[in-house]
Amino acid sequence: MASTDTAPSAPSDSSTGDPSRHAIGDAARPVPQGHKPKRQPLWKIFRSMPIVVKMASIWLTLVVVGAIYSKLDVTVFDGALPLQDPNLQLNNFNPATGEFGTVEPLSAPSASHWLGTDALARDTFSRIVHGSWVSVIVVVVSVLCGVVIGGLLGSLVGFVRKKTETIVMAVVDVVLAFPALILLLALVSIFEVRDLFIISFVIGVLSIPIYTRVARANSLAVSNREFVTAARAIGTKPTRILRREIIPNVLPTLLAYAMVAAASVIVVEGALSFLGLSVQLPTSTWGNMINQARRDIKENVWQVLFPSLSLTITVLSLNQVGDFFQKRSAFRGSAL
Repeated sequence: MASTDTAPSAPSDSSTGDPSRHAIGDAARPVPQGHKPKRQPLWKIFRSMPIVVKMASIWLTLVVVGAIYSKLDVTVFDGALPLQDPNLQLNNFNPATGEFGTVEPLSAPSASHWLGTDALARDTFSRIVHGSWVSVIVVVVSVLCGVVIGGLLGSLVGFVRKKTETIVMAVVDVVLAFPALILLLALVSIFEVRDLFIISFVIGVLSIPIYTRVARANSLAVSNREFVTAARAIGTKPTRILRREIIPNVLPTLLAYAMVAAASVIVVEGALSFLGLSVQLPTSTWGNMINQARRDIKENVWQVLFPSLSLTITVLSLNQVGDFFQKRSAFRGSAL
């Protein structure tokens, strides 16, 4: 009789002292009606990152802050913020001072010009900071197109299946059969588009098919879960299941993939800028800075090195952060 009075063994899992295991167990338990699942604050996520991912996150934050700062300097404060005009030739006449500048072209990094000057005596640091705005806009617009359109489309066809899936995925496969960069080069060359937002939108549209495939794969997996089967069994409308069950569980994986895909988008925009098919000069981008500086690489390697490093470190950082969130979303998804 004494053995029947012992406490059940299930609560013993919560006393293991492992907070991560306890958190996963809490995430795996069904959420009571009217309660939202707990989400980790950003500072806790940051603390759980490896040191390399932390450094990558800090770099990406600096890029975004620099891009916003440079845009505010031009559009709101009319150059009043402490950042050099990226198009001001420092050896030419300066309207602000009424004098001719004395800065030499292709100068080495110094205290007054942290990254030196280019062949037209323009401040390289300022041009890199302003060039980050182009990369940020291209990433934001393309990711929004991919996540919103591709994510919704992939979630829908993965849940509905049947003829809808067959038709949509056939179109996606046809679009993916074309090399994206070649197709983008053709579109930009034919229509002679040089507007930043139009170029970003075209890149975003071309990225929709791959987002659709990622969302569809996750939607297929989520559609077979017990909570979706239970929702169907009690007569829940398909639109409600899609909105409340499928999309919220597909979105974290899709956003994690977007970080990795953003790295490819920056490379594509850099390639267009290098070929002179992105935004028009004198607007600075990392790609056109590399293109302009390559002619003077034997005389001054710094002007090729700094924008190249900015592009490389940003792409590497996006890959590192994207890999971290992909692993994290996969780990959380396994606990559902």
